[in-house]
Amino acid sequence: MSDTRLVYSTDGGDFRGRPAPKARSQPPSPQSDGVVRISREKAGRGGKEVTVIRGLPGDEEALRAIATELKRSCGVGGTSRDGVVEIQGDQRQRVVPLLEAKGYRVKLAGG
Repeated sequence: MSDTRLVYSTDGGDFRGRPAPKARSQPPSPQSDGVVRISREKAGRGGKEVTVIRGLPGDEEALRAIATELKRSCGVGGTSRDGVVEIQGDQRQRVVPLLEAKGYRVKLAGG
């Protein structure tokens, strides 16, 4: 019996004796173009729809404040995490005028 054992990896293969490949660079984030994108998503949420708002400037505290205001205006729940604001339900038509009134450039994205 040899001293090596078979190891399985989900990182893309066996790199023994070779350097690991460099990580792929991430595409530029939509935040850099100054447009707030509003989309509706359903995947991974048990079939429930949420309105996702990406591209809002500011730190987590500022996003939390905007999320609170949008939730109150729409009368629904939601959250702010990882630079994204999520509002429960399909609230795109209510959120667009609220953000435009605050001076943001807004686009509806996705389906």
